[in-house]
Amino acid sequence: TPQVENTPQVENTPQVENTPNKGSWVSLEQVTSSPPPQWEGFDTPPQWVESDTSSRWHPFLARVVTNRRVTSEMHFQDVRLIEFDVQGSGMRHTAGDVLMVQPQNLPSDVDEFLSVMLLNAEQLILLEQSDPDVPLPLALPQPCTVRQLVTHHLDFMSVPRRSFFEILAMFATSDEMERDKLNEFTTPEGQEDLYAYCNRPRRTILEVLCDFPSTRASIPFPFLFDLIPSIQPRAFSIASSMEAHPGRIEILMAVVKYQTKLRKPRKGVCSSWLASLTPEQGPVYVPVWISPGTLRFPREPEKSVIMIGPGTGCAPFRTYVEERLQQKSKGNMIFFGCRSEHADFFFADEWLPLESEGSLRLFAAFSRDQGNKVYVQHKITEQGELVWKWLSEMQAYVFIAGNAKQMPKGVQDSLKEVCTKLGGMSEQEVGQFWKMLESSGRLQLETWA
Repeated sequence: TPQVENTPQVENTPQVENTPNKGSWVSLEQVTSSPPPQWEGFDTPPQWVESDTSSRWHPFLARVVTNRRVTSEMHFQDVRLIEFDVQGSGMRHTAGDVLMVQPQNLPSDVDEFLSVMLLNAEQLILLEQSDPDVPLPLALPQPCTVRQLVTHHLDFMSVPRRSFFEILAMFATSDEMERDKLNEFTTPEGQEDLYAYCNRPRRTILEVLCDFPSTRASIPFPFLFDLIPSIQPRAFSIASSMEAHPGRIEILMAVVKYQTKLRKPRKGVCSSWLASLTPEQGPVYVPVWISPGTLRFPREPEKSVIMIGPGTGCAPFRTYVEERLQQKSKGNMIFFGCRSEHADFFFADEWLPLESEGSLRLFAAFSRDQGNKVYVQHKITEQGELVWKWLSEMQAYVFIAGNAKQMPKGVQDSLKEVCTKLGGMSEQEVGQFWKMLESSGRLQLETWA
C-alpha cells in the first residue's frame, strides 16, 4: 500500500499489520492550499485539453450536443441517441470503429459512498506517482478533493471480485461475525456462498461495505486504492459517418437498468451517467477517444453487404450505410429487429425512404406486434431466395452485430438453412462454405453480453 501522511481519516482506524501490498501507484498527502477549480463534468479540467492525438491517457473533451431518447416513453427500455461535438479533435473514424467513453459515478452514488465511509468530501489530497509504468489518472486535478477522487476514479458501483474480500478481511478486527463471514468468502468452500451473496444478485462494492459496518470503519483511507478498482472506459459502436455528420459523432446507447432479488434496481455506471446529462441546461463535456472495432467493412462500392443487427446492434450499420450512400452504392441489405414498430424501430425515418428509392433493402422484424414472436432469423428464412442470390451470385459480405445470447446462433442457423435448402449444400459443404466466409472476411460478428 502507499505511504501516507496526514490523509483523511475514518473513525476507529486501527493499526493493521501484514496487509496486502498491491503496488499501488499513488501516495496521498494532505494539502492546505486553496481548492482547485470546481469540475464535475461541466467545464474543461486543466489536465484534459483538445488534442489531435486523443487516447485513453489523452482523451478529448467532447461537448454533448443532444441526448435524445429514441424509444417511446411507454417502452420498458430507455435507449438514447447521443451526439457529441468533436470539432478540433483531429479524430477520424470509419464504419466499425468505436467511441471510447471515460465515465464517472453519479452524484447521488458519490454522496452515499462518502457518507457510508465517513469521508470529508472537500478534503484536499495530493496524488503522487509511485509506479513509473502506471500514470496518474488525468481526470483528477492536482491537488484534488476526496469528492473528485470518488467521482472520477473509484469504481465502487462495480461487483467486487474475490480479491476484494481477501483484502477486506484483513480489516475485520473488531467484529467476530463479520470476520468469520469475510474469511469464509475467501476459502474454496465458501465460493458458492460468495456467488449467491455477491455475483448472482450483482451486489456492488458499496452495498458490501454497508453490510460490514465494523470492518469498513477500520479501513485506512489509502487502502481504498487496493480495495476498489478504477473506473474503466466503455466502448460504443459509432452510429454516424464523418461525411453525413461532419464534426460530430453519434452513439446509440441502451441505458442499463434491471432488477435482481435486491430491492434497488441494478444500473450501468456509464449509461446511467450519460443518460443523466442535460446539455440544454448548460455545456456538458465527456472524455472520449476513437478505437478500432472488430468489424471491417469492404470499401469498394460495388460490393454487396448483408447487415443483421437487432436493437442497438444496428449502430455500426447506420454508419456504413451513410458512407455507402456517398459512394452511390446500392448493394445494401439490412435485417433489423426490435419489439415494436412504434416503440423501438431505430432510424426508421432514415431507412424507410432509402428503401423506397432503392438504395437499401430493409427487412424489419417486430417481435411483439403480433401473436407469434418474429425475430430477424425468421425474416432471413422468409427472404431465403434473395439472401442466397446475394451470397452465391453477388458474393455478399455478412455482418452480424448485437446481443450475444441467442441471436448470433439463431441467425447463423437460418443462414445455413438457406444454404442447405436453396443452395443444395450438404452439411459438410455448408461447413466448408462457412469456413471460407470466415477466413475471407465475408462473415464477421460483433456481439456483447
